[in-house]
Amino acid sequence: MKIAIVIPARYASTRFPGKPLALIGGKSMVQRVYELAQAAATGLDNVEILIATEDQRIADHAAGFNAPCVLTSENCPTGSDRVLAAILQMQGRPDFVVNLQGDAPFTPVAVVRAVIEEWMGNPELSVVTPIVALRWKELDTLRDNKSVTPFSGTTCVTNEEGRALWFSKNIIPAIRRENRDDEFSPVHQHIGLYGFRTDILEKFVTLPEGRYEKIEGLEQLRLIENDIPVQTVTVAVDLGMAQSGIDSVEDLARAEILMGQGGNAA
Repeated sequence: MKIAIVIPARYASTRFPGKPLALIGGKSMVQRVYELAQAAATGLDNVEILIATEDQRIADHAAGFNAPCVLTSENCPTGSDRVLAAILQMQGRPDFVVNLQGDAPFTPVAVVRAVIEEWMGNPELSVVTPIVALRWKELDTLRDNKSVTPFSGTTCVTNEEGRALWFSKNIIPAIRRENRDDEFSPVHQHIGLYGFRTDILEKFVTLPEGRYEKIEGLEQLRLIENDIPVQTVTVAVDLGMAQSGIDSVEDLARAEILMGQGGNAA
């Protein structure tokens, strides 16, 4: 079985141009993501790591730390499209591909590894994605955050086998009676990392935007709306670290603070 970890790194971000090259603690964001991918692949056979970008500046930078990189079209509508464009340039088609966002340098290595190992244990799985069980305090924090920024944080409900039933920017399930005797609430938060069987990724990018995908602004709902099963894997990590993607200059400043506090960026 061949596995690819592809890091889409787009230079032309509207909110933060050149984001993958921004420095955190003296090292670029994209290099940190590449190094965490390397750590996640340690000890595994036949794993290839690849940066995918539309800009020669990022490709030149990747060459400086000996990272394989391919140029893709400027017109890829999503990160998933860029990932597919990248693997089509690889020698030898991978069986499974992990889409590891180039703006998430604090993703715990264990999360990436958990996605890979879940699929290795059952290669028939179509899509694998991680979720975190929220403690009550973490749920309260999510509620507080949503009172200010309603579309921050995505939650997920699953069946008994961990297959995703739905994702939402609302907090689901609604809890009629809260029993705080248990440490964990019934709510799971989604971490935006995906592993696709390659044939499913090829199918996914050809599908039209789904009705609820458009309403909620959640790409993964296109999978559920088209009856493509999404297997979740529950990971035990610090939620703040798992969710600390960088979308703005303000996020970058917070990342520098996190580094100063001993954050676990690769």
